[in-house]
Amino acid sequence: MILRMGIDIAVRAPHQASLADDRGELIWSGHRFRTTATDLDHLWERLPAGSDPAQVTVVMEPTRNAWVPLAAWFRRKGATVVLVSAERSADLRAYYAKHTKSDRLDSVLLARLPMLHPEGLHPERGLGPGDPLRRATKLHSTLVKRRTTSLARLDALLEILGPDWHTALSGDLANTTPLRFLAAGYADPHTVKRVGRSRLVRFFHRHSRGAWGEPEADAIMTAAKATRQLWEDELDFADLAEDIAVEARLALTLTQEIKELDERIAILVTERDPAGIITSAPGVGAVTSAVILGRLGDIDRFTSLAGIRSFSGLVPSLDASGVSDRHGGPTKRGDALLREALFNSANQARRYDPTLAAKYHRLMVETGKHHNSALCHIATTLLTRIASCWKNQTPYELRDVDGRPVDRTEARAIINDRYQVPQHLRRARTTTTPNGTGRRSKESPSAPSPARQPQR
Repeated sequence: MILRMGIDIAVRAPHQASLADDRGELIWSGHRFRTTATDLDHLWERLPAGSDPAQVTVVMEPTRNAWVPLAAWFRRKGATVVLVSAERSADLRAYYAKHTKSDRLDSVLLARLPMLHPEGLHPERGLGPGDPLRRATKLHSTLVKRRTTSLARLDALLEILGPDWHTALSGDLANTTPLRFLAAGYADPHTVKRVGRSRLVRFFHRHSRGAWGEPEADAIMTAAKATRQLWEDELDFADLAEDIAVEARLALTLTQEIKELDERIAILVTERDPAGIITSAPGVGAVTSAVILGRLGDIDRFTSLAGIRSFSGLVPSLDASGVSDRHGGPTKRGDALLREALFNSANQARRYDPTLAAKYHRLMVETGKHHNSALCHIATTLLTRIASCWKNQTPYELRDVDGRPVDRTEARAIINDRYQVPQHLRRARTTTTPNGTGRRSKESPSAPSPARQPQR
């Protein structure tokens, strides 16, 4: 007997489950339970006697991370777990009960969904957010963005002291040496004067392992003197230096965490891809390969390469009716971090792979695509090739447009000779005209001008 169990997952409140047969007839509904072994055992006991676990399909919405332990538990019991997007279930709810929303109704609709849209259901076999590589790559992206924000804030604070500080620190705040200097409270010009040139030279030499020394110390001494002359006694240097030190310490901590996380990710990637198949693709480095492996998950769960492209969210949307057939922008329904990694990799891959360079050249020169649009096309092609290489366990191979294998040096020569986009065209296709209001125009473009306003 085929059974479908719909579960409306809650984060803090009890979940609700409903069970239906293959015809959509409810066997029971509104069963409340929590994510505990006892409650789950009691829920499983409510299945009809003699039920085959292999004939049970559990349908859930992936609410935050609360679905992960539930999916793992049902898979161990032998059931098939299917995740349905909130958008799809909301559309079904609007069709059945437009003005009613309840947890019980949601569980009933999920239980009946396999009968209404069976081709849109795909079993979930992975751990999702429970996968260590998936978590690590997301954490890496988050930490990098936090560090970027912290460094931008740090740069803005240094601008208060004057422009000489940016030059003195070589404009590279991501370097640990200037961060340690600022974290020690040395952004106070009076402190720099008291410390003196000799101690600054020793500080820089010790923390940079000899890369920084007397020139950098002299530049800092000059910047401090310029700041004292610029502000005199109007600015509280000690208070500003403390704010700068806080941001510098945050950036140092984030830098160390990212370094340790990179080492852990490298170990995980080596375990899953010992042959380096993913990193053999052009434009795919250590971090990008980890994102592809972690966020894409088990590639074998996709029945086709088209399914992998659709999962990325880089494929264009389609609006077709009658003789009308219009493609829109990317659907963006997949993993955002995966799309970001593929987009960045595509921008590098087109510089090394002649076939990708030829496609990018055609899209930009002949088709008239914008740079970003062309890269989305390149990204989907690159993802398809990476997935094919992974399925066949063969490294990525550079080829000319006629299929002839080439090495990296020859590939770069081919690209430089045949597929260079003219600079004037590149400038025109890489700029984006703002659609909203800007600094020079505070009025919305869609608002009527005063001359067109109706007379009263």
